[in-house]
Amino acid sequence: MTPANLADTVLSAARAVFETRGLDLAALPATTAVERPRNPEHGDYASTLALQLGKKVGVAPRELAAALAEELGSRDGIKAVEIAGPGFLNIRLDAAVTGTIARTVVEAGPAYGRNEQLAGERINLEFVSANPTGPIHLGHTRWAAVGDSLRRILAAAGAEVTSEYYINDAGAQVERFARSLYAAANGHPAPEDGYGGDYIGEIAQRILSDDPELAGQPAETALPVFWSRGYELMLTEIRESLQRFGVHFDVWFSEKTLHDGGAVEHAIEELRKQGHIFEEGGAIWLRTTDFTDDKDRVLIRSNGEKTYFAADAAYYINKRERGFDRCVYLLGADHHGYIGRLKAIAACAGDDPEKNIEILIGQLVNLVRAGQPVRLSKRAGNIITLDELLEAVGADAARYSLARSSTDSMLTLDIEEITKHSSDNPVFYVQYAHARICSILRNADDKGMSRGDTYDPALLSHERENNLLKTLGQFPAVVATAAELREPHRIAVYLEERVATDFHRFFDACQVVPKGEDPVTDVNVARRWLVEATRTVIANGLDLLGVSAPERM
Repeated sequence: MTPANLADTVLSAARAVFETRGLDLAALPATTAVERPRNPEHGDYASTLALQLGKKVGVAPRELAAALAEELGSRDGIKAVEIAGPGFLNIRLDAAVTGTIARTVVEAGPAYGRNEQLAGERINLEFVSANPTGPIHLGHTRWAAVGDSLRRILAAAGAEVTSEYYINDAGAQVERFARSLYAAANGHPAPEDGYGGDYIGEIAQRILSDDPELAGQPAETALPVFWSRGYELMLTEIRESLQRFGVHFDVWFSEKTLHDGGAVEHAIEELRKQGHIFEEGGAIWLRTTDFTDDKDRVLIRSNGEKTYFAADAAYYINKRERGFDRCVYLLGADHHGYIGRLKAIAACAGDDPEKNIEILIGQLVNLVRAGQPVRLSKRAGNIITLDELLEAVGADAARYSLARSSTDSMLTLDIEEITKHSSDNPVFYVQYAHARICSILRNADDKGMSRGDTYDPALLSHERENNLLKTLGQFPAVVATAAELREPHRIAVYLEERVATDFHRFFDACQVVPKGEDPVTDVNVARRWLVEATRTVIANGLDLLGVSAPERM
């Protein structure tokens, strides 16, 4: 019986009590939950349902708890129910019922942990979206890891997710990039407002290798070529870097297409229909102050120039017209000001800014080695690139380390700490648990100890077995919470602090594969089921973080 199954049983028991007592069934929630008590002596699971419902239906919570305890005690698999405090229910399960969790996990395999919480919801998830004027740097890399993990988690919760990269290929940065390439091709220093770093010279030389005469041409002739070819080369490099990092985008959306294809004008007309467009001083404005923005925003300046905000509005409306129910933006630490204005766009478009749009802000990352800041990149100038991080620590260590902490806080990564083979290194600790399980299973196979199709779950009665089983049973709820709160780090914390820890404690206390010539017993077979279930949960959890589950280390 998983926690979800038990929660359904508790709710069913409550419905029976309400019917018997003639209480208002409308007061019952659609769902409820059970939790593991901090003190194992208080039982396997606890419920607060009686506390939540007592006052609503005019019954003392403890009296309602007593009725629930009596009803629950008659249900299969419930060993005992105790009432604590003002109406808490502490529930103890039969060992055989807890043991069935292992079967549930093994039989579900890669599907275990998935749920239908967000079924039917179409989500557009935009993240990274770096300008195509330089390599992916460390700041982008944190959102690459978190965003791709969130994509996987939302999909596991039943949502239809489209991951999208917004290519900022319009605006002043385009001109600066082209002028920087042109200067490098002609042996000149970078413009004062241009882009530095060796990569500019590398790209310029690649362009010249295809068209050597381009360097001597006038700027007005050469700059469009340097931009188009440089843009193509830089975007290819960005794609390849992200691919090496295991990050996939379904859509690469060009900002330039918004301007060239009439999307901005279309968006203005749609916003005008909603009554929030006004003209003043020859410019076209969006009255975002109607929806708590700190000031109204210009869409088209008096000289006819479209603003970046106009592209933001057009892009949001474009997403909604593509059929997305919710547009999720993952933005960098310097984008706090975008929250109000993007939500105002949604409201001006007639949408619910608390439902149809969501903006997540991530904090910065610092990279150190043995406590000392890592030197800035020679190739990219004043940044550290994704490729350099991958070269230093590898994709698994980088992805896990970037995704395991809440994005609300600054993150410092120590290269030596996240690459050492020690239980102090979280990614090694979790991956080693998986590799250790695979080794156990190989030994079991060598011993001729097959899992078979059946086992007696009641045999998993040891305290360490019970703890591990209950931990495995929590995985679907952890995934659901991570999806609901947009917090991939909850998966990592669960794998580290619960699954890997409880597994190592179980393995130290319980012999899985018989020693020497000892015969294989039913207990050994039952423990193999538990070991395989643990392997499944670790593999599934690591997959949600985009991290491999090695069989050997």
